[in-house]
Amino acid sequence: MAGVSSCMKYSMFVFNFLFWIIGCIILGFSIWIRVSKHTQEDFKTDSSLLPAVDLLIAVGSIIMVLGFLGCCGAMKESQCMLLLFFIGLLLILLLQIVAGILGAVYKSQIEGLVNQTLEKEMDVLKLASTNNKDALNKFHNFEMENKCCGMLKGKEDWGQNFLPYHGCECNQTDIGTIYCDKQHYAKTCATVIMEILKNNMVIVMGIAFGLAFIEIVGMVFSMALYCQIQKK
Repeated sequence: MAGVSSCMKYSMFVFNFLFWIIGCIILGFSIWIRVSKHTQEDFKTDSSLLPAVDLLIAVGSIIMVLGFLGCCGAMKESQCMLLLFFIGLLLILLLQIVAGILGAVYKSQIEGLVNQTLEKEMDVLKLASTNNKDALNKFHNFEMENKCCGMLKGKEDWGQNFLPYHGCECNQTDIGTIYCDKQHYAKTCATVIMEILKNNMVIVMGIAFGLAFIEIVGMVFSMALYCQIQKK
């Protein structure tokens, strides 16, 4: 009977040990963000950040568990652990494929959902009182950094807060440029946000393809080692 290849065994261990370290880094970093006093203040003003951090915690935990299963399965030559590792990677790969298909099919609905979220932010901007001074100043800083005005309708979105907080007012260095119209930025911030999302989609797709490649390599390694152990 053929024995288990040492090269395959240790390659599988190194691969999953790196996988496990990545999981530890993601989990540790996301937990640090979750409990940090500075980010706790940001969560109070923008609770939409919480699901993203919780998702990172979940992703880090899953990667750690899979890395542990892969390492132990390789070193102990455990078919059960290798099979669980293979199934875990397969499920993640299938979820990525389904998410990609749903994202392509429901692209217009997703954009509509983003617009609804921006409309809610517009209402907050318009109705905010002096108690929300920090939030209003932060948004105006966002306008100056991204050379934009308001959320969806320009300076109208500021409502009664337009003059007290100098909303949409151009930075001195931008006056006279194509970004500035009568000392106020011409482009809405919703347009800027959508451009940022579209640009980041390329990065997200690149990461997704990279992860898919790593997952397929891991599945091939685990199944090859599983078959070798079975023939042993």
